Amino acid sequence: MNMTMQDIPPEDSLIEYPSDFPIKVMGKAHPDFAQMLTELVREFDPEFDPATVEMRPSRSGKYLGLTFTVRATSREQLDNLYRALHGHHMVSIVL
Repeated sequence: MNMTMQDIPPEDSLIEYPSDFPIKVMGKAHPDFAQMLTELVREFDPEFDPATVEMRPSRSGKYLGLTFTVRATSREQLDNLYRALHGHHMVSIVL
C-alpha cells in the first residue's frame, strides 16, 4: 500500500513542529543553481539563512548536491516546499 504524507494523520506524524528539517536536493551543476534554490526555499522559510546551505559537487563536477536545513512549522509547509523543489526545472532529485 503506497501512502503519501497527506494520508498520514497529523497526530501520527514523526516530525514535531516546529523543528529544523534537512532537505537534500540534487541537480546539474550550474552557476545559479544554489542561488535560485535558496530563493525558492526562502519563500517557504523567510528566516532561512543562505550561509547554512551545504554544497557537495559530484566527483565529475557535473552535478551539485545541496542540503537546506529549514525551520519546519507544519506538514503543509514541508509538502508545499517539496512540491516546489520537485517542480523546479533545475532539480533532478529531492530527498
